[in-house]
Amino acid sequence: MEIDEKYNFGGWENCIRITYGETELVATTDVGPRIVRLGFMGKQNIFKEFKDQQGKTGGKEWLIYGGHRFWHSPEAMPRTYYPDNNPVEYSRNGKTLKLIQKTEETTGIQKEIEITVEPDDGSVKVLHRLINHNLWDIEAAPWALSVMAQGGRAVIPQEPYQSGEENLLPVRPVVLWGYTRMKDPRWVWGDKFIQLKQDPGSETAQKIGVLNTHGWMAYYLDGMVFIKRYDCDRKLKYPDLGVNTEVYTNQDILEMETLGNLVIIPPGGSTEHIERWFLLKASLEEDENSLENKLMPLVERTGKKF
Repeated sequence: MEIDEKYNFGGWENCIRITYGETELVATTDVGPRIVRLGFMGKQNIFKEFKDQQGKTGGKEWLIYGGHRFWHSPEAMPRTYYPDNNPVEYSRNGKTLKLIQKTEETTGIQKEIEITVEPDDGSVKVLHRLINHNLWDIEAAPWALSVMAQGGRAVIPQEPYQSGEENLLPVRPVVLWGYTRMKDPRWVWGDKFIQLKQDPGSETAQKIGVLNTHGWMAYYLDGMVFIKRYDCDRKLKYPDLGVNTEVYTNQDILEMETLGNLVIIPPGGSTEHIERWFLLKASLEEDENSLENKLMPLVERTGKKF
């Protein structure tokens, strides 16, 4: 593993580039906290890049930038959209890089992202931390959003099929937004998987949320498979009517979103949410047999550690 602490990416001059095996990860300290690239060296960024926004800093308008960002849930305007356009501090401790945002002026919340690369298994542990610097309690959940490049598709596992005679209770919530259309052709509602395709030609947005007890979701694009692993505890409270996994798409992007549990954070307190990332190579067709035979062995290789 090698770390370059003065790396220019897209005009952001103060980025940190981590290379391990065939893979590279780039985090910027000019804005954020943001992880702006993940990909195989010399190959496509699996995260979306908004070229017209790269290199920009400052200003009061929230910009999507692309890459991986960190919000607090539930979503609300303007609270959620605090512009992360200013530099962040960073520190290094062995394999771990910490990005530290200044406390948000309008919310009293501070965000930290800790990135730990494990070269032995090719995983990246991404810890998201919300710190309450107010003088009062707040209720919030960590919300991790990866903005994926165009043309791929997200895969979420379904709960195993069970006969109605033996199982009388529901197994998971599926949450819809006001603009969700279940008959939209970008959705593939399968017995074993739910898939959402990113289509640059589709101008409308789509989104769903689910309580994903399997603790993984994936994105496939041009021979690359990006897998997120994360925890789920049915005993805990989650935002958005009780979901820990959300997918959103429009003509520019597809977002893979995971949520920590919704908690009361006292003054000076904090809450955390962990994702573990894997970037692998495979060719995945859309049919469920292909996903079962090719994707699931990759998921099983990633284990269940957080």
